Amino acid sequence: MNKLYPTAAAALEGLLRDGLLIAAGGFGLCGLPERLIEAIEASGVKNLTFASNNAGIDNEGIGKLLRTRQVKKMIASYVGENKEFERQFLAGELEVEFCPQGTLAERMRAGGAGIPGFYTKTGVGTLVAEGKETKVFDGPNGPEEYVLERGIFADLSIVKAWKADETGNCVFRKTARNFNLPAATCGQVCVVEVEEVVPTGALDPDAIHLPGIYVQRMIVGAPYDKKIEFTTTRERQAA
Repeated sequence: MNKLYPTAAAALEGLLRDGLLIAAGGFGLCGLPERLIEAIEASGVKNLTFASNNAGIDNEGIGKLLRTRQVKKMIASYVGENKEFERQFLAGELEVEFCPQGTLAERMRAGGAGIPGFYTKTGVGTLVAEGKETKVFDGPNGPEEYVLERGIFADLSIVKAWKADETGNCVFRKTARNFNLPAATCGQVCVVEVEEVVPTGALDPDAIHLPGIYVQRMIVGAPYDKKIEFTTTRERQAA
């Protein structure tokens, strides 16, 4: 089965429709599936829900889709550094489900493992727990309250990897692994953009982070520009 497609648009053909729940990898601008996000923008689909650590920044990452009003809801941990996100949220134009970072990662992982829900202490007694079922369990310090969080079962996963072989086995590079691995596993279909595709067997089996069984489609997205969220410089001093 050939999993490699010539373009991001081709890889997403037949998968996009209004109202999708999409799990996206990335942390800030690190490990973003930017070619796939650009193809989603160009497709014009709307009323999307994104499960992602954050929405990028203005005009980068999912921020591009906020600008074009294609996102109706974000399930996210961090919402800073994005003025359009802030504006839409405060104006009541964007629904936001805040989720602690570790909980969001576990919700994705749980969805990928077929686990519909789990209990956690994170968020108990805060706004995060409002409207959610809680239960008391015996812990190391006696009875403690836990909140029920639901696994995320996405319609589509979009992630970015460093290398992949021809069967879809993927390797992520350092911190660019971030949310890409759990996001990849929780979608009905997973599309991966990579920097390089190598022949089957070229990757060390012990170095593979995402087995190819989770990957249905791939594209090569390189070359990439190194984007930096904040650039701080100082004036050069006279010699």
